[in-house]
Amino acid sequence: MGGKKIFKRMFLSLSQITTLSEQDAEGVQKMLEEFLNFKQLKTSLKEATLLDYYTAGFWWAKEMNFSLIQLSGFMDLLNFLLENLSEKHMTLGDNLKELGRAMAGIGETDSERSGDLTFFSIEQAKAVIDYLNISLFKHYKLYEYLFHSPRDELVISNEYVTELAQPATPPFPALLEEDTPLDVCSSFITSPTAAETEFERSDREGHLEEPHPEAESFEADAVAGVIAEDEKSTVDEISNEIIGNLEAEINEKLQMQEAAYTLRTEKLESPK
Repeated sequence: MGGKKIFKRMFLSLSQITTLSEQDAEGVQKMLEEFLNFKQLKTSLKEATLLDYYTAGFWWAKEMNFSLIQLSGFMDLLNFLLENLSEKHMTLGDNLKELGRAMAGIGETDSERSGDLTFFSIEQAKAVIDYLNISLFKHYKLYEYLFHSPRDELVISNEYVTELAQPATPPFPALLEEDTPLDVCSSFITSPTAAETEFERSDREGHLEEPHPEAESFEADAVAGVIAEDEKSTVDEISNEIIGNLEAEINEKLQMQEAAYTLRTEKLESPK
């Protein structure tokens, strides 16, 4: 008498398993993407993870030289354990118990507790358990997080409204047209009131019409300073010229007197 069946349905049909067995690794992934109807692989982490889970599992089983029936049973087992985690929220311990029930009776004949995977040999069953240990059970927390933890929605694009600065009003220059809200930019600039603007305009006009006494005094002092400097330079040149002439004249007279004294001395020294 056979035991109670664990698997309720076939995950993949036998024809699909046959098609997958004829593909290389890239073909297996592409065909599984089609069989599982995954449409959002580029944006859905869940779909990308599931495709990797089933593709790696099938390729491992194919390299183990499993028959088509064994390949089909192994893919059913992969899906069964993952559904226990994702839909039934089973803990790791409970899921391991379900695995034990599914593999019960392997290597035995006419056992009342036979499960759904009796077509595996004992060596193949051990290999299946080792593979499940490194693929699913070792990363059980990560799969729980994938299925049961909400994730923030990624913002792929966003729209921004940019305000341009208003036209410049003298005496202020035009503002830079950057992606900064106008109210933020305006908070750092204090525009003059109408009264201040009118006062500055009147003050500028007054400066243009009436010369300021202090400005005139400053200009007069500057001109006087230039003239005094020129006069000093001219006097210095004249003084140097006069002093040079006097020195030449004095030297000439001293030479004449020296010659006269020398002549007189020679006359006194000569014998009569």
